Amino acid sequence: MLIRKKKRFWTGLLFGASFLGILLLIFSPVFNGKNGLEFADETFNELAKGSSYFIPKVTKEVGPFTGKQFTATIKLEKAVDAARTAKLFTQAGATVEIKESTLKMGGDLGAVLNSALRDSDTMYKNDGKAVSDRYGYDEKMVMKDWWQALSAIEKGLKKEKNIEAAKAVSDVNKKAIEPAYNFYKIDAQKVSEHAVLLTGLLMFYVLYTMWWGYGIFYTFEGVGLNMKKARVKKEI
Repeated sequence: MLIRKKKRFWTGLLFGASFLGILLLIFSPVFNGKNGLEFADETFNELAKGSSYFIPKVTKEVGPFTGKQFTATIKLEKAVDAARTAKLFTQAGATVEIKESTLKMGGDLGAVLNSALRDSDTMYKNDGKAVSDRYGYDEKMVMKDWWQALSAIEKGLKKEKNIEAAKAVSDVNKKAIEPAYNFYKIDAQKVSEHAVLLTGLLMFYVLYTMWWGYGIFYTFEGVGLNMKKARVKKEI
């Protein structure tokens, strides 16, 4: 192999070798027993959870619906799903009739939403046992049942043109139940308290990506491979 620009070539090899060396370090369990990817993933999840606590705000938004009655008929996949979901609404003070996999219910919309928010807050704080004890089955399944039932109720409210109530139900699902479920058993961290770490990880990601690119570029340039803009042919 003919090396035309030795300095460029060896610089490219140095970049490539150091890139691979750091990559090996990243995949080693040197970050409190975790490898670099696991550490970064855990860190971003903790910071994301710390930025996703909207339950107090949603609780205030749901306040005006306390005392407002609703009725809904929802169909679930299986009869066992309906039996579990009925427990949630019964404990929230709603009346529920079960017919196979169909639930016909009615009651105080605010009370139901506040019950879902209470469970979401408990799950967000990683106290799943309290939720499980409350209903007698797995806490993550409780949140799934809440989400599925409220999604069906939201659709019904939209058909009735009750947009404000539908939005309140949607907010409980999206801003309370979903974060509580997705970030369950993850410790929340505030971005403001870890700004240096977050900035460092993002900068490292950008620089590390460029590192490999320059390694390839310098190596190829060293052996005489260059990228040049093609000449534009002029028509006579």
